[in-house]
This record gives sequence, structure tokens and C-alpha cells, in this order.
Amino acid sequence: MQQLTITRRLEFDAGHRIPNHGGQCRHLHGHRYAIELTVEGPVHESRGQADDGMVIDFGDIKRIALTHLVEPWDHAFLVAKQDTLLLNFLKSLPNHKTVVLDDVPTVENLVKFAFDRLAPIFGAETQGKLSLSSVRLYETPNCWADYPVRVA
Repeated sequence: MQQLTITRRLEFDAGHRIPNHGGQCRHLHGHRYAIELTVEGPVHESRGQADDGMVIDFGDIKRIALTHLVEPWDHAFLVAKQDTLLLNFLKSLPNHKTVVLDDVPTVENLVKFAFDRLAPIFGAETQGKLSLSSVRLYETPNCWADYPVRVA
């Protein structure tokens, strides 16, 4: 069977800060993030079936990503567990949507977290037939991180 990659893009809004940053990013701020998920697998050859000619339906990529990453992060504040001053403040806000992370919420750490979170889910949901090949996370239209890095 022919192997291909396909990519689905989703967007969400979230706030964060980089507490020890020397510039503007140490302040509370937010981004319109965009995440691109690239899935690799064989093209289905199932004549007469809904998935004929597809690796996976783009709607299935969206559903998995929304459920396990995008909806929990959308309109949330992403904060490192070490950022205790901010974490205590956010805990004082009633019903505030806060996501506590092990690491500082840089785009580099977030893209790795996203991949590590979603890769096993894609494998399980497709009984190992497909794999999450890579994730690209845009912090701004001009700044992004990719994980994993592919060596040619």
C-alpha cells in the first residue's frame, strides 16, 4: 500500500508568560496559536467505502486533536508549575481555566508536549495503522516550532 502524509490545521487562543524572560514575554499575554498535525499511513483501497483513497478523514484528525489537546487549551492560561506566584493568583480566580504544565510554556515545550500527548492516541485510535508524524505549533504567523525534527 502507498504511504502518504496528510496535515490538518486547527487554531485556538491561549494565554501564557515566560517568567524569567528578559523581554516582553515575561508579562501575561496571549496568542492565536495554530497547530498542524501531520499523520502518516497507507492510503485505504476500499472501493465503495467512505474512506476509499484516504489516509484518514480530516474530520477524525480534528476530533482527536480537539478532544485531547485543543479544547483543554483553548481560552486557557498555560502556566508552568514552577511559576508559583502566577499559579497562586490564577487559583484565586473562580472557575478560571488554567492548564498547569511541567515546563515553561514556550512554543518549543508546548509543541513537544502536544506531540507526546497526541502520538499514542493516534496510534491507539487507528489500531497502529497510522502514526502522528509531526506537529508544528505556530505562536504567531511568523514564529513556530516543529517536533520531532526529521533528519534527512
